Amino acid sequence: MNNIVLYQPEIPQNTGNIMRTCVATNTKLHLIKPLGFILDDAHLKRSSANYMDKLNYEIYEDFEDFKSKNKGIYYYFTRYGKKPHTSFNYENKNNEELYFIFGKESTGIPKEILKDNLEYCMRIPMTKDVRALNLSNCAAIVIYEVLRQQDYNDLLRVEPHKGEDYLEK
Repeated sequence: MNNIVLYQPEIPQNTGNIMRTCVATNTKLHLIKPLGFILDDAHLKRSSANYMDKLNYEIYEDFEDFKSKNKGIYYYFTRYGKKPHTSFNYENKNNEELYFIFGKESTGIPKEILKDNLEYCMRIPMTKDVRALNLSNCAAIVIYEVLRQQDYNDLLRVEPHKGEDYLEK
């Protein structure tokens, strides 16, 4: 299974958008405290379009709590990473849990965590004119690259409500 991990997220709208992406991609969401918002905040619900009842998620007290409960391969997203996110193989032929860890919007993932995991630190390439992309955009870009490499697993390839020949009608 693929997992998105938000280390101390601060902006409810970003987390809400990521929640919606997780539901759409069958990805589990992990939230590491402290959170910069109340989880039932109205803005969060609006951003996630009321999909919280379909969301698979867990909340942890701190990074150590998260690590103690989740085994697998950890990938860290940081503007200081030297490898693009597309340079890794996510095919996951051994069915290991894959964790894609994103830091808080203001300061990212602490250097103490990153320095021991340099081989798994990555960034999304961009121009020198932008320090970083929006957190929810980064999560979507990355999880869809992972899913592309995994041939989208069991995700639907046609729109389920109007039918696959909607455009032909």
